[in-house]
Amino acid sequence: RPRPSPPAAVVGAGLGGSAVAYFLQQHFGPQVQLDVYEPAGVGGRLATVTVNKQQYESRGASIHALSLHMQDFVKILGLKHRREVAGKSAIFSGEHFVLEETDWYLLNLFRLWWHYGISFLRLQMWVEEVMEKFMRIYKYQAHGYAFSSLEELLRSLGGDAFVNMTQRSVAESLLEVGVTQRFVDDVIAAVLRSSYGQSVLVPAFAGAMSLAGAQGSTWAVEGGNKLVCSGLLKLTKANVIPARVTGVSLHSSEGKALYQVHYEGSEGQGSAFYDMVVVTTPLHPSRSNFTFENFEPPIADFPGAFQPSVTSVVHGYLNSSYFGFPDPKLFPFASILTTDTPDLFFNAMDNICPVNISAAFRRKQPQEAAVWRVLSQQPLDKQQLKTLFRSYYSVQVTEWPAYPRYDAAKSLPPIVLHENLFYLSGVEWVASSMEMIAVAAKNVALLAYNRWHQDLEKIDQKDLMHKVKTEL
Repeated sequence: RPRPSPPAAVVGAGLGGSAVAYFLQQHFGPQVQLDVYEPAGVGGRLATVTVNKQQYESRGASIHALSLHMQDFVKILGLKHRREVAGKSAIFSGEHFVLEETDWYLLNLFRLWWHYGISFLRLQMWVEEVMEKFMRIYKYQAHGYAFSSLEELLRSLGGDAFVNMTQRSVAESLLEVGVTQRFVDDVIAAVLRSSYGQSVLVPAFAGAMSLAGAQGSTWAVEGGNKLVCSGLLKLTKANVIPARVTGVSLHSSEGKALYQVHYEGSEGQGSAFYDMVVVTTPLHPSRSNFTFENFEPPIADFPGAFQPSVTSVVHGYLNSSYFGFPDPKLFPFASILTTDTPDLFFNAMDNICPVNISAAFRRKQPQEAAVWRVLSQQPLDKQQLKTLFRSYYSVQVTEWPAYPRYDAAKSLPPIVLHENLFYLSGVEWVASSMEMIAVAAKNVALLAYNRWHQDLEKIDQKDLMHKVKTEL
């Protein structure tokens, strides 16, 4: 007789928590009882800020075209892709633009070729090979296969080479396939500064995912990417509890593990018991005051730290002179990336569009006041804002440890903390993107389901490519 579905708790209602709640219900069935704990509001890092009654995304802005789980969510929830508004990019060195995009695709190719020779082709081939192997995960998951560790998941996709890609830098990997140092310093550095706010020392796997987003087509959700989170939670009818989880303690009932989740909300402190718990918020000491009690052996602290990331959403007039354009009317770029130059106080800035884009919407002319999103490591001071903007109406600053400090990690965090206690956020140490989190959520739900029903044939199987081909 199949075991009845477990009462389950999900800690966190960002994309990871919402997706794992949806997938748990998909596998365990509609009768599964789901409590989702979230103190700060559904959507996590996919938050929006309001400027002039319009909402803008402060982070989590673009989704790669090959993000199959995200595509699925949008379809299931009846959401739409946001209308694209064209805009050109350039890479700034602090003194001049080292690379500029034009309206002409062929001229862009010619410029890349002229500046960097065959490097950008080698980069493309390298990224495509990684992505092609990564795409195997969808087939494995469709057949119900799950992995009990991030290493096993990576190994099933690309062998030991994929695991090694989490331990060596993207710069090292690219130089090895014949990409020049100059291309790494100018182009690769700029992309990683804008996506992770870090240098070319980030691990190769995280780098490949970030570079795939930079060279492939990307999209966003009309109304804001956070609608995916609220939509999935509504669809699963999960019980969202507005409280912060402070810890989990282990008990046992009839020889089975039982987890007591301790929380504090506006009503004070409380606790509840569950057969299964999924933690989707970071457990690194710098990020959480989370305690685990009665576990033997104890659940250890995870090494590593988070990268401080500051987003300033500025409504104002760009100081185009700083970028070498004395006449603001002639400034052609909507997105400015930067090289790794010590004097540069920002990582990237872009002229952003609201989350709802009407058919009549057009970008502001460069001499008009527009909404710019500036990404930096430290909050911008008055002088720095004056450098980037001639004048401004408003500045809204969001400061958060958005991404792992990749150079600080020596090993990947576990997925299984105890029998039916799972950790989802560790996947960000492999690479951090919306789709990576959705893939991890599906994996945790399948892993939880397969372990609950003792279906060990579906966990950590070797040679899956062959198995999947022979299964109908």
